[in-house]
Amino acid sequence: MELHGLNKLTLLDFPEHLACTVFTGRCNLRCPFCHNAGLVLAPEWEPVLDTEEVFRFLEKRKNTLEGICVTGGEPTLQEDLLPFLHRCKELGYQVKLDTNGTRPDVLLAVLREHLADYIAMDIKNCPARYAETAGLSSVRLSALEESISLIRGSGLPYEFRTTVVREFHTKQDLLAIGEWLNGSARYAIQAFLDSGNLIKSGLSGYPAEELQAFRTLLLPYFGEVLLRGAD
Repeated sequence: MELHGLNKLTLLDFPEHLACTVFTGRCNLRCPFCHNAGLVLAPEWEPVLDTEEVFRFLEKRKNTLEGICVTGGEPTLQEDLLPFLHRCKELGYQVKLDTNGTRPDVLLAVLREHLADYIAMDIKNCPARYAETAGLSSVRLSALEESISLIRGSGLPYEFRTTVVREFHTKQDLLAIGEWLNGSARYAIQAFLDSGNLIKSGLSGYPAEELQAFRTLLLPYFGEVLLRGAD
C-alpha cells in the first residue's frame, strides 16, 4: 500500500467510532478545492509510511481503537487495497472506506469480501457540472452511478457528501444533487476551508447561515442531512 499519512486518533472521520485514519497517495480527479494537493499532484514527494509499521501500530492499539478510516488520494487506485483491508479486519477493526466512486469494480470487490463497515462517497457536484468540478474535461457518469447504486444496495451504513465551494456550487446545483440522489439515507454538506494546500488558490466557502439554508433545502431528499465544518 502506498501510504503517506497516519492520523493516530480521530473522533470525526468515522462516525460513532474511535478511529485512526490512513492516507493513500494518488487520485484520478483534480478537484481545484482538494485540500490534499500533495497526495494528488506529487505523491512521490510526500513522506512514505512503511505498511508493516502501520500494522504494528494497529496491533498495539487494537484494544483501544475501534476503527480505521482509509482515505486519500483515492484508495481504490491502490493495487493492495483488498489485502490491506483484509489484514485490518483480521485485527478486529471496523473499516470506513472513503472513495470518489470512479472505480465501481473495486468497490464491488470490497463489498463482496465484506471488507468495509461504512462507506463515504464524495459527490463533487450535479451531473451537469461534475467534470468541471472534478477538474477534468470529462467524467464517466455511468461509473459514478454504478457506485451510488452499489453503496445504496449494500446494506451498510453510508453517506454521500459534497464539499460546497462558492465558485462551483449554487443553490440550483445542490437541488440537482438532491434530485439525483433522492431517497439516499445520509447526505453531508461540508463547509469548504482553505487548508493552504489546495490545487487551485483563490476559492471561497459559504457562511454558516447559507450552508444551513442549503441543508434545509435538501432535507426532503434524504433520510438525514448533516452539516459539517460550519461554525
